[in-house]
Amino acid sequence: MVNYLSKTENNILLGMILGDAHIRQLKKEARFEIGHSVKQKDYVFWKYEKLKRWVISKPHLSRTYDSRYDKFYSKWRFRTKSHRAFTFLRKLFYPNGKKIVPKNIKSILKSPLSLAVWYMDDGGRRNDCYGLFLNTLSFTEKENLLLSKVLKNNFSVNTHIHWIQDGFRLYVPSSDSAKFCKIVNPYILNSLKYKLPFNPVTTSFAQLDRARDRNKKSYNTSAPLFAEKL
Repeated sequence: MVNYLSKTENNILLGMILGDAHIRQLKKEARFEIGHSVKQKDYVFWKYEKLKRWVISKPHLSRTYDSRYDKFYSKWRFRTKSHRAFTFLRKLFYPNGKKIVPKNIKSILKSPLSLAVWYMDDGGRRNDCYGLFLNTLSFTEKENLLLSKVLKNNFSVNTHIHWIQDGFRLYVPSSDSAKFCKIVNPYILNSLKYKLPFNPVTTSFAQLDRARDRNKKSYNTSAPLFAEKL
């Protein structure tokens, strides 16, 4: 995509753009701004190590106040230097200041690493079945349809577009979840393996907890991550 970046850097940044990262335009060039919750500290430092040559300072812990809920939130954050390589990506994905899915996404979203980073950023598994999802709520239905076609054409993964309360998101049905997990598993950090509904190494499926899903309780990290398929 961008000559200044290595292939690995390109693939990681693409996954981050589709996920949680933000590209901020400064006076001359743009920079990436990365932030995740305290629980995802390992993930933040993994990104930092992969992009270290573009970063001045190590990730730091910051607290922000949300007046809507009268709460403080802590995050691990870091940002890159500003550079023309990031300006190019900013223009591609933020042509009018709002993040979009570019029309040429089929030609650039080809790497399993990009898909894995996107999933680590913005994906999750359902608790009542073996399906999984990618939170693409900021994109339009048309953009989600485009992404769905790319996943089918480039990765042979079937998806559906689901409407939830805040917008559309991509859903990978149970019939395709094992295939998806096999593609991304080599790149998923151990601390984020709980997001996978299928373990390609043990060929087992995640333990379901339908009661938890109904009650919308938080994920119990002390429970076994994988159990035999029901």
